[in-house]
Amino acid sequence: MRHHWLDDDDDDDDDDRPQKGDKDGGLGLPEGDKIGKLYFKSRTVIVAGAITDKLAQRTVAHLLALAEDSDAPINMLISSPGGHVESGDMIHDVIKFIRPTVRTIGSGWVASAGALIFIGAEKENRFCLPNTRFLIHQPSGGIGGTSSDMMIQAEQVRLMRDRLNQIFAEATGQTVERIEQDTQRDFWLNTQEALDYGLLGKVIRSVDELK
Repeated sequence: MRHHWLDDDDDDDDDDRPQKGDKDGGLGLPEGDKIGKLYFKSRTVIVAGAITDKLAQRTVAHLLALAEDSDAPINMLISSPGGHVESGDMIHDVIKFIRPTVRTIGSGWVASAGALIFIGAEKENRFCLPNTRFLIHQPSGGIGGTSSDMMIQAEQVRLMRDRLNQIFAEATGQTVERIEQDTQRDFWLNTQEALDYGLLGKVIRSVDELK
């Protein structure tokens, strides 16, 4: 059973192996040797679109490659409607796992599993651009099969919800009870509300403000 926050086009059945002509080893870098090299040198990781297994694989590969290259900070630009919880978990955990500091930068919207990735960074390293919106809410999952299977799956969704509530509580400074109450339904925040809530560290307008 895959758990997700928002419905999206599931392209996980696509072949994730590097295709003929892929020179980036499946890292999802921009096409063209010069652009790809400049992108890697910028130490920026782009997380855009639905959070899928494929996106998580590419993002983690990019993070690990940058971590191997040097201990300098990594900037992660995020604009996502959400997606698979487990894929978000993977990126969230690797942000904390690697040695370099990762600075997450929200743009557009940072929703659901995208918000989980966003809070992988420490609060002082969580930034966003002025027009960003945030969304947190309960996870959901497709439940089916026998009645026994459905009971097991429902319990797993409950455990996931409790775990995510704890993660967001620790990241924001809110109580678990407050997170649980606020995420009963879609909970949208603008930049000021995200700052007040503890989800966001700083609103920036220029890359110079990261330094």
